[in-house]
Amino acid sequence: MGLEIQLGSPIILITVFTVIALVIDGIWNNKALNYYFSIISLLIVAAFGVYTLTIPADIIASLDNSETLSRGMLVFGGFPAYFDVLFCVAGVLALFAAKPYIRREYMEINEFYSLFLTAIAGMIFIVHANNLLVLFIGIETMSVSFYVMAGFFRKSLYSVEAALKYFLLGAFITGFLVYGIAMIYGGTGSMDLTVIQQNLMNGQFEAIYFAIGFAMLMIAMSFKVAAFPFHQWAPDVYHGSPTIIAGFMSTAGKAAAITAFIIIAQKMMIFDTTLLALKNNSETIQLIVAILSAVTMLLGNITALAQKDVKRMLAYSSVAHAGYLLMGIVANNQEGWSGILFYATAYMFMQLGAFVVISLFERQNYESGEIKYMKLDDYAGMAKTHPLIAALMAVFMFSLAGIPPFAGFFGKYYLFAATIRADYLWLTIIAVISSIISMYYYIGLIVYMYFKDAPEDAPKAELGPAGITLFLTVAGLIVFGIFPSILIDLGTVLF
Repeated sequence: MGLEIQLGSPIILITVFTVIALVIDGIWNNKALNYYFSIISLLIVAAFGVYTLTIPADIIASLDNSETLSRGMLVFGGFPAYFDVLFCVAGVLALFAAKPYIRREYMEINEFYSLFLTAIAGMIFIVHANNLLVLFIGIETMSVSFYVMAGFFRKSLYSVEAALKYFLLGAFITGFLVYGIAMIYGGTGSMDLTVIQQNLMNGQFEAIYFAIGFAMLMIAMSFKVAAFPFHQWAPDVYHGSPTIIAGFMSTAGKAAAITAFIIIAQKMMIFDTTLLALKNNSETIQLIVAILSAVTMLLGNITALAQKDVKRMLAYSSVAHAGYLLMGIVANNQEGWSGILFYATAYMFMQLGAFVVISLFERQNYESGEIKYMKLDDYAGMAKTHPLIAALMAVFMFSLAGIPPFAGFFGKYYLFAATIRADYLWLTIIAVISSIISMYYYIGLIVYMYFKDAPEDAPKAELGPAGITLFLTVAGLIVFGIFPSILIDLGTVLF
């Protein structure tokens, strides 16, 4: 029991801190207290996540599920521990930039910080899930928090629209998730992922029920990562949501959803089996995910080309990056999972940083319902008016485009290599073409900043606490770009 508590300390702590934050909301109307409590809480959880990473795998394997408190419904150590740290780091970076942003819009209320902790608690439950019921609870905890956060600027028509669309579509897709879990339970006789895998390999399952259930799970997970054809909600939701929230949802939220994809794929896409039918089904699923990945990449990048709104451009590019991450699921091997770990980390730095830059200039006009200073023209001449911010934004754009020596390049490289190793060369070719297309609008923004004249009413901005987030994200992109083996070697050990 003592070992299990140590390994489960991130789950326990984030749950306790979230409840305490809710109590603080009800007793003290102190925004500073909530803000610092949230940051300290996430740093503590991250520290315990790092500690669980250091516990050897053989010690973790010695746990007897029949004697543990969780009864095998949770997994510990390995890649879940890494993502515990990643989610908390993303939360801290977002909170540094969020406080001045929501204060400027006169929307700083205590519930904002509680919702952040609740969303991260849901993410941590997702990544530790070894049971479909726990996975469902984690997904819904995260999603419900995001529904509220998307509509946090309740005086903004865009924000209200984003929340309504996200909630209605999210509630609809929850039906697919629930019915998928029910079908898999009916087909395999268990919701425990380890037992499901064993039953599949032993041929103890009803093929038709399992196939229907798995298809429903794929639909639900595709929606959560914003993959084609379940991506249409993402641009509108990200565009209308408060910018910091959009950055957090499109990075940490997407990483949590892709880990759910990994968990399901590891247990249910089985190739090493004597059952020819199961192997053929897994290969069919692999091909379907590959097609979704290819179309998602192309559609996201081509649509982003037509955008004149920078925030909407990044929202569509976020759809394309979901396609890149799905390449690791297609590979379904050690290299693919390590590539997802690397790319999820790099993407968190570059996408969150880009959204923070947008938040510095964005201004809500509640009377007209418009959001000012988000067009490409508004960023013209920024290299002269705000040289430091322009340089930081250029780093994010270069990394998103996959240009070395930044981490985004190596993230794509490892995913491409894993997909080639899985004999999906055609998917890699499409990914390369898609990346070339994306360079047009990423580099296009840099051209506006450095080679266009600033408009007369050029937006003004100060870094403030958001500068901490920007410098740390840029540092992460440079460090992991120069030393990519740090994360790849770690991924090899964790998976």
